[in-house]
Amino acid sequence: MKCMDLPVSFLIIFSSLVSVAQCSGSGYLYPQFYQHSCPSAQAIVRSVVAKAVAREARMAASLLRLHFHDCFVKGCDASLLLDSSGTITSEKRSNPNRNSARGFEVVDEIKAALEKECPRTVSCADILALAARDSTVLTGGPSWEVPLGRRDSIGASIQGSNNNIPAPNNTLRTIITKFNLKGLDPVDLVALSGSHTIGDSRCTSFRQRLYNQTGDGRPDSTLDTTYAALLRRRCPRSGGDQNLFTLDALSPGRFDNQYFKNLVAGKGLLASDEVLFSGGSATTMRLVKWYAESEEAFFAQFAKSMVKMGNITPLTGNKGEIRKNCRRINH
Repeated sequence: MKCMDLPVSFLIIFSSLVSVAQCSGSGYLYPQFYQHSCPSAQAIVRSVVAKAVAREARMAASLLRLHFHDCFVKGCDASLLLDSSGTITSEKRSNPNRNSARGFEVVDEIKAALEKECPRTVSCADILALAARDSTVLTGGPSWEVPLGRRDSIGASIQGSNNNIPAPNNTLRTIITKFNLKGLDPVDLVALSGSHTIGDSRCTSFRQRLYNQTGDGRPDSTLDTTYAALLRRRCPRSGGDQNLFTLDALSPGRFDNQYFKNLVAGKGLLASDEVLFSGGSATTMRLVKWYAESEEAFFAQFAKSMVKMGNITPLTGNKGEIRKNCRRINH
């Protein structure tokens, strides 16, 4: 349903929930989408996510990352969740996702519970959006109303996954461009990068910063030397590719603004994190400083930017489908 199809009274009632982006030609998403068709949908998602995070704290960051990696490829349509089949090459095989994207079993668990309660009603794409919000809240971050009504894609794009998702070694200009192509600005970039206040990264994602940042055999000059020495102990020049390191060493399990304080101190783990402060952009540097000083400002913008990201070209109306199994299209 498009905004132009909605009665004026409806738009007035929900005007506080509707942004210009959500009322684009791509369709209309709103938090009450399942109010009648599956009233317990959000409670079911929240319950399964809470159990999953209680089993493994790291899962909160993993579920948040799934939503991000889904939205940056073909929009927020759950294309990332599809396994390879005769006609589909899974995005799980792409460079950003291979050996690192995780949490698919939790999504399966959520979907199974929803199918039992409300068969063929709640999309996998909406599950990802809700799980991302709930994971943020569970780890101490802000909450927000999640606009709903996305439908699931019937295809995937490994090429899009390889090319569209910002990489740890991308330049700031490249990262800003990748965000711009999705309708997200530098404010969204800095706020959404703050999700790295929780979670882990592999040695292979930042090794070059420790030993050969610019091809001259020297470490990244923006990296705090004491922190670099600590990282080198478990991230050698070769081997240990899968060794995990917390993205925020000081409060790894808590969603807070410590990530930004780390960047100011030269202790951002990934190059793509540290460039927000030292990559030559006065805009991103100013925002990093602001969020380092004000957790309240960071939380408020993170919530706004998550809603904005969640509205990247969703499938609505009769486009796509509601998958019964998030890993494969319906037959």
